[in-house]
Amino acid sequence: FNYHIFIFLNFSILFLLNFSLIFCIFFVFALSFFSFLSSSTRPTNMGKPRGIRTARRMRNHRREQKWHDLTFKKKHLGTALKANPFGGASHAKGIVLEKIGIEAKQPNSAIRKCVRVQLIKNGKRITAFVPRDGCLNFIDENDEVLVSGFGRKGHAVGDIPGVRFKVAKVSNVSLLALYKHKKDKPRS
Repeated sequence: FNYHIFIFLNFSILFLLNFSLIFCIFFVFALSFFSFLSSSTRPTNMGKPRGIRTARRMRNHRREQKWHDLTFKKKHLGTALKANPFGGASHAKGIVLEKIGIEAKQPNSAIRKCVRVQLIKNGKRITAFVPRDGCLNFIDENDEVLVSGFGRKGHAVGDIPGVRFKVAKVSNVSLLALYKHKKDKPRS
């Protein structure tokens, strides 16, 4: 009789332990499932800060992220302006150092007429293209020329390698007027 009671008690204890283990596993699973559901419907600390007290954070975030935009960085960092020989201006005056011929890029075969110019404002030396046929004859060494950009905002144009500027005036007379024989170059 005592033996039977002992076996019964043993089995009941084992059953209770097994049931409690199963219940714990089910409870943990249910808890994790409901936490997953709540996180999927309403994200925490993800995306933009929204609401009435988030203006400062959004403003600061935009201020930081602007610097990852390449055009904004070029404009506002100031290094592009320092590297620009004109220093932000559209035109610059300079003195002609020498006349040079630059070979055109492939597949073209020509010698493009250019001049080396030393700018008056900062002493930088640049190469400027002389446009139109025979206009190099109007330019002499030590002439004062007005140089402008070549049209691509600091890039070389066409088949002329490394030339970013063109001559606009010689001795305060337009190169186009000299070319069309409307004006004469003043004798200095």
